Amino acid sequence: MSETPSTAVQTEQNPQIVAKPAGSKRKRNLLLLTLILLAIGAGFAAMYFLVWQHEVETDDSYVGGHLIQVTPQINGTVNSVAVDDTDNVKAGQVLVELDADDAQLAYERAKSELANAAKQNQQLSAGVRQASAQIAVQQANLKKAQADLARRMTLAGTDAISDEEISHARSAVEAAQAALTAAHAQEQQSKAALGRESLREQPAVQTAMSHMKDAWLNLERTHIKAASDGQVARRNVQVGQKVAAGSPLMAIVPLNNLWVDANFKENQLAKLRLGQPVSLVSDLYGDKVVFHGKVLGLSAGTGSAFSVLPAQNATGNWIKVVQRVPVRIQLDAKELAAHPLRIGLSMKATVDVSNQQGASVATATVKDKTLATAAAADRFTEVDSAINDILSSYEH
Repeated sequence: MSETPSTAVQTEQNPQIVAKPAGSKRKRNLLLLTLILLAIGAGFAAMYFLVWQHEVETDDSYVGGHLIQVTPQINGTVNSVAVDDTDNVKAGQVLVELDADDAQLAYERAKSELANAAKQNQQLSAGVRQASAQIAVQQANLKKAQADLARRMTLAGTDAISDEEISHARSAVEAAQAALTAAHAQEQQSKAALGRESLREQPAVQTAMSHMKDAWLNLERTHIKAASDGQVARRNVQVGQKVAAGSPLMAIVPLNNLWVDANFKENQLAKLRLGQPVSLVSDLYGDKVVFHGKVLGLSAGTGSAFSVLPAQNATGNWIKVVQRVPVRIQLDAKELAAHPLRIGLSMKATVDVSNQQGASVATATVKDKTLATAAAADRFTEVDSAINDILSSYEH
């Protein structure tokens, strides 16, 4: 519709009537925008003072873990391989079987050696008993000779007995005494050879027992077993392969004993303390899964310091580069079991540094974290039972 003449006249006479509402709206929008920016700034300031200044964060973090090498302790030929890469194994499970013929023969020879040692000890015991019996015989002979000499001495000087017969009787006594002395010497010799130790404490028997245990160990070592629970990785052994003692056959990764190495910048370490809580997010599960851990310790050097070719900065064009130091973070075992991780996965670590009461990561004390194989304490039970069976038949 066209403007009426009265409206046009009004506009010409009062030009501010239309422009005034537009300027008020602009001012209102600018004020609203300013308030929004102030609110955002206040929010960022509140987040910084309440949260961000109490957090240290890095996305240069990776999952770490132990890599247990499986190696043979003896030389041998591989007869069978029971596992492959990605297989889960239990501690004590047989992984590789080596040819056991030579070890079995050596074990049988060691058993025969122990039986012979026990038999020789039994013969020495019999020799001691025989020497004791011989002493009793010689003592009886001496008494008889002494009695004969005494009877003849009562008749000496008469015609009933001659001096020659008395001389023979005296010689018989001397011979009996010499025989008794020889019997005592034989007994001492037999006892010295036997010793005062029991059968199991005899040196020859002890040596044979150690040889038998050594042969049994070599026989057991033909069964290469897993040292701990975990997952098989880097298998490089094949059936029929001739392997040497100490050569790596495969590796086992205990996936229930993982940690995170978070590489923080050197200017982020000042507020880090042992035991501070850490929130971690993995690229594998995304933000929907948050792992919780705690700071365990600080590496002895930066990552570049332990590289094969460490950086040499003694040049004229040196440029300072902020270094990163690995900080070890312990993971929660229950969360790790619920959401398994793998070595080398990327993580984002955020440390809550609001609590400054703990010890500095640079002055951490040494803790006992000894790792050991799952070998049973009674590993010699089987061979000890075999030794008992052999020796029991020779003990009295």
